[in-house]
Amino acid sequence: MPALTEPKLIAGNANQTLAKAIARRMAVHRGMAVSLVDARVERFNDQEIFVEVYENVRGEDMFVIQPTSNPANDNLMELLIITDALRRSSADRITAVIPYFGYARQDRRAKARTPISAKLVANLLVEAGVDRILTLDLHAAQIQGFFDIPVDNLYSAPVFALDIEHHFRGRMQDVMIVSPDVGGVARAREIAKRIGAPLAIVDKRREKAGEIAEMTVIGDVSGKTCIIVDDICDTAGTLCKAAEVLVENGATEVHSYITHGVLSGPAVERVSRSVMKSLVITDSIEPTDAVRNCANIRIVPTAPMFAQAILNTWNGTSVSSLFETDTLVPIYEGLYSR
Repeated sequence: MPALTEPKLIAGNANQTLAKAIARRMAVHRGMAVSLVDARVERFNDQEIFVEVYENVRGEDMFVIQPTSNPANDNLMELLIITDALRRSSADRITAVIPYFGYARQDRRAKARTPISAKLVANLLVEAGVDRILTLDLHAAQIQGFFDIPVDNLYSAPVFALDIEHHFRGRMQDVMIVSPDVGGVARAREIAKRIGAPLAIVDKRREKAGEIAEMTVIGDVSGKTCIIVDDICDTAGTLCKAAEVLVENGATEVHSYITHGVLSGPAVERVSRSVMKSLVITDSIEPTDAVRNCANIRIVPTAPMFAQAILNTWNGTSVSSLFETDTLVPIYEGLYSR
């Protein structure tokens, strides 16, 4: 049954640029003005977070746009407090739109006496009053099972496939998709299938966290344009080292497609000095000035996909239709032609 109210968007401070882009895109789809709900999300002098919503949201279908990226704890608390404010204001349904789901890498107990923080975050969101989750490329698919509410996990693969076909047109026969580790093979294989490219793997061995002892390329990459595919780039150490190993094994060019550009610490400097021709990321995390100004980093927009997913959720229609590349071609309005 179609919704009677209009979808309403509200955003925290984590990625205002993306939130406004989603609102603009929804306005284009709806043929009417769509803006963020007027609210203030600020901090007192002792850094406590305070939220005040200036518009009536009683009975409304609310979508809170807030990635829980760095600073993860502050952004997570903003999301929880905004949700509480909406729940206490009698919003009908609250969907947390989390383009980057922080703490997702803590999805299991890797050692004794360690937490499963991703599950804790899931509990916090549900207890705060979130009715539904909309996110992008969860680090581990099983995190969806941490929630007892619906979780829609969008994928960057169809958008990346369009981008690869567009930017490597005329030389697709030389393209090879590369997984930077064994654990990411399924993700890399998905894009390889979409563009009809072969797959290689960089097998890495770690002596301890953050340090890589050895890398081995599984597959023949000589003469190939290699595209490394992964979901998160943090310090970029592994990524840049993998690019070097691929070149040493005969790759003519190395590019990378990473969903979430965390890019902390020395990451941007490493990328700028690396043998990679380009690093393509999405805007799931607000890019810093250093990221925007880096010559070999390019940002792919996610607003068209999130806007359509929000509208589909509001309408009660399929979100999984956005998993198909052909569905995204008209949504991206000529940015990618096939």
